[in-house]
Amino acid sequence: MAAIMLQGTGSDVGKSVLVAGLCRILANRGMKVLPFKPQNMSNNAAVTPGGGEIGRAQALQALACRAPMHVDMNPVLLKPQSDRTAQVVVHGKVRGTHDATYYRSRKGELLNAVLDSYGRLSAQADIVIIEGAGSPAEINLRAGDIANMGFARAAGVPVVLVGDIDRGGVIASIVGTQAVIEPEDSAIIRGFLINKFRGDVALFDDGYRAIQTRTGWEGLGVIPWISAARLLPAEDAVTLQTARALGNGTIEIAVLMLSHIANFDDFDPLVQEPGVRLTMVPPSTPVPATASLIIIPGTKATIADLAFLRGQGWDIDIAAHVRRGGRVFGICGGYQMLGRSISDPDGVEGMAETVTGLGLLPVDTVLGAEKTLRNVRGISVADGAPFTGYEIHVGRTSGDAAPLLQMADGCFEGAVSADGRIAGCYIHGLFAHAEQRRHWLGSASNGINHDVAVDAALDELAVELEKVVAVDRMIAIANEAL
Repeated sequence: MAAIMLQGTGSDVGKSVLVAGLCRILANRGMKVLPFKPQNMSNNAAVTPGGGEIGRAQALQALACRAPMHVDMNPVLLKPQSDRTAQVVVHGKVRGTHDATYYRSRKGELLNAVLDSYGRLSAQADIVIIEGAGSPAEINLRAGDIANMGFARAAGVPVVLVGDIDRGGVIASIVGTQAVIEPEDSAIIRGFLINKFRGDVALFDDGYRAIQTRTGWEGLGVIPWISAARLLPAEDAVTLQTARALGNGTIEIAVLMLSHIANFDDFDPLVQEPGVRLTMVPPSTPVPATASLIIIPGTKATIADLAFLRGQGWDIDIAAHVRRGGRVFGICGGYQMLGRSISDPDGVEGMAETVTGLGLLPVDTVLGAEKTLRNVRGISVADGAPFTGYEIHVGRTSGDAAPLLQMADGCFEGAVSADGRIAGCYIHGLFAHAEQRRHWLGSASNGINHDVAVDAALDELAVELEKVVAVDRMIAIANEAL
């Protein structure tokens, strides 16, 4: 069995997209390829067919492999819930919410879980493409590491280091990585990739050779900006920090950038609509009065982010928007915020308390320890528009509002105001369906199936990577014994 691991000089250097692209290349060559990420830290999660949760980047990579999602593809998922705590998910199931001290004390146990998953995947594949997390140069985290070199050495997997030239300093970041990591870690790095290059690649020839000379690592390609990557969901919320207005359509949709925003790829399909201008509203910024629709997204910490929303004055902006005849849509935690109250009697998110919601829908939410994880399908009650999606939440919401959706099993979900302008539901992925976008955008929708567009983008990404990456050499490295 062959395997190769892509690690980065830092976060957001493009590891997730490159792994997806390599997976699609190998799948197109007829190989049985599977993705793997030992440990992920993200509030963007997907629900597997078996009812577990993994990072959405691994869901995309599974799609690239044309393989069903499985919890073994991301055995440890950390979902930040505050500055100091995260929900720990192991093999798709919640192990509780803990601080860093607890997590460090369980590193040995978690490494065993990671290696068990990797062993099961390896037995099913011709090759496994592995994604690291953050950077191996974070040597303060090396002891007990399971995300990068700790895993690579335990599993005997060769590594390729990815550097992002767009952020500058790529030569120093790659050479510097070698300078600070242990010699035994450096020895298993077989080569490097330069990502996100703009302009004439010949201008970097001297820099490329300098990296090879100083590190002794093999250069495996310089990858330009690839337009198809825009259609693929981002994993890290850090990408939102540079996203303000996306698209130049006449229908403005404002999405509130909550401090614990989750599953923000819900809005990718809206960005692809030519009639839409999607504005990600950052903290300390008022909601644009020109928006026709405000979306309150999902969050990992509903009560805390409701307080955060009010702290930005967004509740006042939303009230004014509603008075002007505007529409508001809440997804998951955003849906819970739209109601009359949110109760946390067991302290699932922190202290036990009940808080007042925005009061825009006549519903109430009670949070509980049990998490709902399921893939769903159904129709809109108003017009029969079909949808598929997934639920991933704690809490139950009930009240007097009319339902927004009807599930395939006949049950109703979500709520909508009598005038149809305020609505919310627990369903993620709703906007991926053209019929649902048309429901909210009218004739401005282009009618494109977003899932089909993502699959086509993976094929385009694979074609472009084949031109610039030494894929055959990477396969040879993957077959080398350490």
